[in-house]
Amino acid sequence: MNTTTSNKTPNSLINESSPYLLQHAYNPVNWYAWGETALNKAREEQKPILVSIGYSACHWCHVMERECFEEEEIARVMNEHFINIKVDREERPDVDQIYMEALQIMNIRGGWPLNIFLTSEAKPFYGGTYFPPSYWVNLLEQISTAYKNNRGELEHSADEFTKSINYSEIEKYGLHKKEHRLSGDDIDPIFVNLQKRFDGKWGGMGNAPKFPMPAIYLFLLRYHHISGSKETLRQINLTLEKMAWGGIYDQAGGGFARYSTDGEWFAPHFEKMLYDNAQLLSLYSEAYAVIKDELYKDIVYETVEWLGREMTSEQGAFYSALDADSEGEEGRFYVWTYNEIKELLGEDTRLFCDYYNVKDKGNWEHGNNILTRQLSDTAFANKFKLDKTLLLEKVKQWKAILMQRRSSRIRPGLDDKILASWNGMMLKGLTDAYRFFGEVTFLELAEKNAIFLKEKMNVEGKLFHSYKNGKATIEGYLEDYAFVINGYINLYEATFNEDWLQEAKQLIDYTLEHFWDDEEQLFYFTADNSEKLIARKKELFDNVIPASNSVMAHNLFKLGLLFYDEGYYQKSEAMLTKIQPIIVAEPSYLSNWASLYTCFVTPTHEIAITGKEYLQFRREIDKRYIPNKVLTGAEKESSLPLLQGRTAIDKTTIFVCYNKTCKLPVYSVKEALELIEK
Repeated sequence: MNTTTSNKTPNSLINESSPYLLQHAYNPVNWYAWGETALNKAREEQKPILVSIGYSACHWCHVMERECFEEEEIARVMNEHFINIKVDREERPDVDQIYMEALQIMNIRGGWPLNIFLTSEAKPFYGGTYFPPSYWVNLLEQISTAYKNNRGELEHSADEFTKSINYSEIEKYGLHKKEHRLSGDDIDPIFVNLQKRFDGKWGGMGNAPKFPMPAIYLFLLRYHHISGSKETLRQINLTLEKMAWGGIYDQAGGGFARYSTDGEWFAPHFEKMLYDNAQLLSLYSEAYAVIKDELYKDIVYETVEWLGREMTSEQGAFYSALDADSEGEEGRFYVWTYNEIKELLGEDTRLFCDYYNVKDKGNWEHGNNILTRQLSDTAFANKFKLDKTLLLEKVKQWKAILMQRRSSRIRPGLDDKILASWNGMMLKGLTDAYRFFGEVTFLELAEKNAIFLKEKMNVEGKLFHSYKNGKATIEGYLEDYAFVINGYINLYEATFNEDWLQEAKQLIDYTLEHFWDDEEQLFYFTADNSEKLIARKKELFDNVIPASNSVMAHNLFKLGLLFYDEGYYQKSEAMLTKIQPIIVAEPSYLSNWASLYTCFVTPTHEIAITGKEYLQFRREIDKRYIPNKVLTGAEKESSLPLLQGRTAIDKTTIFVCYNKTCKLPVYSVKEALELIEK
């Protein structure tokens, strides 16, 4: 990352708000942001376009900047022969999505930095990811020569790639050929196909690198709830414990890094992303309700503490990411030398080193140590013949001492742009944590965030994607609507404040008007009134972030039940039915869809609470893991269908309903849970 800018002339990125683009504002490369200015210039000058896509916390993006984009001679070649465009993938996921798919069509492994070459009409013909300096210069010269001498061939290739990008996802995966069906018989095969990729020793899926992939384990919790499978529960517990003990989790300060570079969760890629931690709050909260492991509770509380300390604006919005690097070195902010530990902890040094796997000469690079654990607190206390309460007090003191020292270090870069989609995810994560643990501070963070989203990122009924410097910019994508709606629904069920449900309904109606494809029964990623790119895509596959279509299908399912809106419900069912064959075949890439599948093939508990103790009853019900339910409540009658005509006379009443048919009312949570369990 360029830090010596005082004697340099900025390029046009200096006018942008994205922290990633601003990192490149003093490169000698004549960068443009994506937009008509750059695209028109390419058409006018008939030059090829280089699009370089990355994000602020991306380690190899910084490496390529230092090695290539800060070098005057390399910049001269780029400026002479290309129109150079920098894209923040988090700010423009639509652009990133299209050109990442182009790279994959070229049979080139994707990743960031993504560097792709386009014709002057923005059609892709070649690309790659990280390039070392000598290779990069040669490539630039070869492409420039080819564009001048063999432009027709390159444009023909670009046209073919563009046709492939525009090919319908439904046709590509054969989902248009026949009418599919939803069946409970598919749930076991979904699990069996997931199980093939389990790492039975270290948890997680497959080999290195390992990503948390929370949506997979949220499905497995639901599968366990249906099947009672002990193998499922063992794999969930193994994975969550190993992640919580590993270097991927910041043992001193809380919060998870993006992924582990090895298969044992030991050495992370140290960047911390809001979206990972949002989903992991939901996962550890739900898992606690099933497994009751105090480790999970600790993870939730420490992660929320990190969120409040390092990722929250004064207005209650959440920032996007923390960089992996500080002082030009990956992980420097987070690692410890033995001598530093000895200086800080004195006589506790050896015990600390045993607890956190610290070695005299380091357990990682350059004599540094990544803090990890190998034993539970009970096992460790027994091994060292310690009182467990004393051990826990020591661990708390150690963390405070380390955090005090860390506060004097140079911090990693903060990507302080605020994304509606990622804030919606964290809104749900916080409300999930509140619902399972009842911690009021979690709800306060959530409600403040929801107010921010409503007041600052919703303009006349339309969401905006990014917020920075007091201004919302870039009209929202489907992911923004999907996750914000999801967060609002969850906040309603946590508080019974119907305003949030009405907000969710207004936003979902907007998406149905502007994003819905009635022919294919799925949503486009961009609205019908958005900027026109070379393709208009649909996002189907759940990855480190669930697909916007799968989240929207969940939203339509819940709102269909809460409002008795058959149209919403039928659209959710149609979406799921369309995707059904590939959910069964490839569940590791469709696990959020698989979670919705469980909702359609098992009874949905429609729970309505009325009376003075409606909030207290809600709190008691939420302590129990009941994944397939909708929850409504009010002290008196509400306009919501489940609550209409159901006013409690003298004591708080619970109605448990299925498919709009209710059991006899009951007057205690215990009785309601007995009905549900039947």
